[in-house]
Amino acid sequence: MAKKIQPDKIFLAPMEGVFDPALREVYSKIGGYDSMTTEFIRVTQNILPPKVFYKYSPELKQQGQTKHGTPVYIQLLGGDANLLAENAQQAVELGAPGIDLNFGCPAKTVNRHDGGSILLKSPDRLFNIVSQVRKSIPKEIPVSAKVRLGFENKDLHLEIARAVSEAQASWLTIHARTKMEAYKKPAHWVYIAKMQEVIDIPVIANGDINSMEDYLKCYEITGCKNIAVGRGAFARPDLANILKGELEYNGEQVMELLKEMAVLYERGGLQNKITPRTKQWSRFLGPNYPLIHKFFEKYKTQHDVQNPI
Repeated sequence: MAKKIQPDKIFLAPMEGVFDPALREVYSKIGGYDSMTTEFIRVTQNILPPKVFYKYSPELKQQGQTKHGTPVYIQLLGGDANLLAENAQQAVELGAPGIDLNFGCPAKTVNRHDGGSILLKSPDRLFNIVSQVRKSIPKEIPVSAKVRLGFENKDLHLEIARAVSEAQASWLTIHARTKMEAYKKPAHWVYIAKMQEVIDIPVIANGDINSMEDYLKCYEITGCKNIAVGRGAFARPDLANILKGELEYNGEQVMELLKEMAVLYERGGLQNKITPRTKQWSRFLGPNYPLIHKFFEKYKTQHDVQNPI
């Protein structure tokens, strides 16, 4: 087992339908996360108007960061290199502090429309997209990529890593599963180590990092001190702080986070989101916080309640 070595940087991984602007604000207040990324913005035919970027990232109106100062990168998803480059330019002009390219989404609908992990089948396309986006925006603006180990299998994992690196991405985030493995345990961290060996850009490890023990095992295998956490952070909001050696939140503190989320939705005129998001988050939190579990069990039967907090 590796010694207790804390991560250098912890990224809050984007999760569609989860880490929206309201929850990003809550997590930014908790602290510990060095940067965050929007839910993916799908690029298919046109240069998207500013209102689309502001919808996904109201932080653009705050110099590309949350009210508590956490940078929020714009994530783009699509298969057309030129369109992605043009939309990256648009995002940067609006104030995006960085661009992340999604080559990891396993959703069938996304893959059928030439987006996400389907592109892992063609490393040359990864190179072209990353290269075009990199050339389209100022050098000081980071361009990163999120990948998996492959689509059906892991045969192209080294080619995938090389393609992103040779296209001069700022860093590479690797979710240690294939598309077909989706979120099935375990994450195959050993492949992150192999991919890291053949490239010369920073690597961010992702997948099954839910605790300090998980991080230490991942570090022992990969040597990565930079990590991205998603589902683990959703289930334990203070995960980044725990990994940095700070005190854990108790159930009462987490209940307050649920309340803060509800208030932010209400302020934004999104009252219709309060009930489904409260149920969703409570379901993830329950196993770690008995108080939240009791709340969730009671709340499950109150379908007609508009604001349960």
